[in-house]
Amino acid sequence: MVWVPLSPTSSDRRAPLRAPSTTTMSLEWLTDWSWSLDGLRDFIATGIQSFRDCDATALVAVACLLVLFVWYCYHVGREQPRAYTTVNALMQSAEANGVQNGFVYCQSPECVRCSHHDGLNQKLYHNLQEYAKRYSWSGMGRIHKGIREQGRYLNSRPSIQKPEVFFLPDLPTTPYFSRDAQKHDVELLERNFQTILCEFETLYKAFSNCSLPQGWKMNSTPSGEWFTFYLVNQGMCVPRNCRRCPRTYRLLGSLRTCIGNNVFGNACISVLSPGTVIAEHYGPTNIRIRCHLGLKTPSNCELVVGGEPQCWAEGRCLLFDDSFLHTAFHEGAPEEGPRVVFMVDLWHPNVAAAERQALDFIFAPGR
Repeated sequence: MVWVPLSPTSSDRRAPLRAPSTTTMSLEWLTDWSWSLDGLRDFIATGIQSFRDCDATALVAVACLLVLFVWYCYHVGREQPRAYTTVNALMQSAEANGVQNGFVYCQSPECVRCSHHDGLNQKLYHNLQEYAKRYSWSGMGRIHKGIREQGRYLNSRPSIQKPEVFFLPDLPTTPYFSRDAQKHDVELLERNFQTILCEFETLYKAFSNCSLPQGWKMNSTPSGEWFTFYLVNQGMCVPRNCRRCPRTYRLLGSLRTCIGNNVFGNACISVLSPGTVIAEHYGPTNIRIRCHLGLKTPSNCELVVGGEPQCWAEGRCLLFDDSFLHTAFHEGAPEEGPRVVFMVDLWHPNVAAAERQALDFIFAPGR
């Protein structure tokens, strides 16, 4: 900076200001800089002297803390990012008695919900890509979104609805569905009520000869007895059982929305003996609605889905979404006999035809 001298005035008779030379400014700056270095040197010397004056025990403690901090940073840095929770993570906490998160599971190695599947999300995405290569990506937006963000959907769902294997986003959610949701299939089942009932009664006679006749499965319950007789188990036909109920099995082929080609499809006769309570649990997916056709419905029997109780009626269908927390119980008298329903899984009415085809491919049995 150069100072420009001003002309002296009558009121200011002092000598005019002179612009300092560059040499003078440089010397002043160097002097200030030397003072700064002196201060820094004094600060370092003070720090070293303070360090020397510290107690040896304190120094050891500081060194240990430093080592622990370095180890922690190394450990955190080498950890792999945590993946979204998959069905494998959900199922690994199973106890020996078959109870998980307070709910009862069958622990069958064939069960899509209970078996362990490492990297399920990656496997589903691979299956979707394979389907798109063979057919088309058209109409796959919702499935793609569901698989890509599956962990977030499963973890963020409210406790009243938590499908445990696969959640398809943007489907209307309600614990129960009206009969019109799948009107054709509901009416067809109800028209064949007597046919299904007769075949059940023939099967049930075998219980007088042995505790658990061939083809029947006993399920885990906190109290009482719950038996099932599967015609279709997780998308796979059970030939021996189907031969014993031929008319009921043929009826399944006439249903328009029956899930028969993927692991979420089941059809069975379900029997609850008096005094039986099925523990609260969630189904594996929200892409289906479960249909119960009442065959024998004694008093004091209820199905509770999402906290809403409903009663079965003989010859009538009851539709519900089993991805909601649900339970069933039979508190009738022993002389009233068992509660019996024919259960079949139908497609959720808001799953489009193209999506059904893709989901059958992605969740095909054995894939």
